[in-house]
Amino acid sequence: MSKKLLSIFERSFFYIPKFRLMGFFSFFSKEKKEKLDKGLEKTKENVFSKLARAIVGKSRVDEDVLDNLEEVLISSDVGVQTTLKIIERIEERVSNDKFLGTSELNNILRTEISALLSENNSEDLADFSIPQDKKPYVIMVVGVNGVGKTTTIGKLAYQLKKKGHKVVLGAADTFRAAAIEQLEIWAHRVDVPIVKQKMGSDPASVAFDTLQSAVTQGAEVVIIDTAGRLHNKVNLMNELGKVRKVMQKIIPDAPHEVLLVLDASTGQNAIEQAKQFTLATEVNALALTKLDGTAKGGVVIGVSDQFKIPVKYIGVGEGIEDLQVFNKVEFVDSLFK
Repeated sequence: MSKKLLSIFERSFFYIPKFRLMGFFSFFSKEKKEKLDKGLEKTKENVFSKLARAIVGKSRVDEDVLDNLEEVLISSDVGVQTTLKIIERIEERVSNDKFLGTSELNNILRTEISALLSENNSEDLADFSIPQDKKPYVIMVVGVNGVGKTTTIGKLAYQLKKKGHKVVLGAADTFRAAAIEQLEIWAHRVDVPIVKQKMGSDPASVAFDTLQSAVTQGAEVVIIDTAGRLHNKVNLMNELGKVRKVMQKIIPDAPHEVLLVLDASTGQNAIEQAKQFTLATEVNALALTKLDGTAKGGVVIGVSDQFKIPVKYIGVGEGIEDLQVFNKVEFVDSLFK
């Protein structure tokens, strides 16, 4: 379907007036919103063009439309489990309203996706922040190589420092010299201290030194990088378990946040990685990177729903300002506007 035809279709058939509460969007700047819209452009175009084809010639939602919708959602990387959940909910609506028109399908999808994202205990964060009752607040970052883990750490450090927090980085991915060097480059760029040892050092030892240094310096946030290898699950569990245990010698409830970084452009591979890491350690926050370069943004919905872990950050560009806190209201708005 041509972009022009798709645009006409969206405006006429799927147009939903936007209701914006006064003051609600004031914290989400125009620049951020535009960046999010642009970041989700490929995903939106992918979903809408498939959806348009799925209901062509149909005036009401029937079994054929639901079958086609199922195919659209799965091929948009929402994931099988999450897709079936959405279809079941729409089927329930159809059984209550036999004459449900296809013109209402977009609105229904929007409602159900918002509901799913609300069920994973995620709060709509206004901006980058840390709990006031944890000092230092310790974030352990996990994920495979190549997903943008180091970049996410650097951008997160930048945002938290910008908010006036004293941040310390720990280079506990000691298996790759490049990982230590990359984190060092980010530390210099953001102008925050970094604790590191030579390649091949014990990651737990680096984590211990980082926390010790952070406490001495009176730091408010510690962000620790960990090895990005999806080796066998037992080794991964042992390694991350050891890092956790050593940190707790200095701060008994550390880490406060285990942030799993996933590359949205890998689609279903991201869900598989989430499966491996959630089995290996207690992940309680997600960051989805590279949303701007992919049509597979539906994975945000699937991974959040499947693992009941809130998406906390999304990457919508390559710039230092292009890491955003995840706001489900804004995400759904950008996807369906």
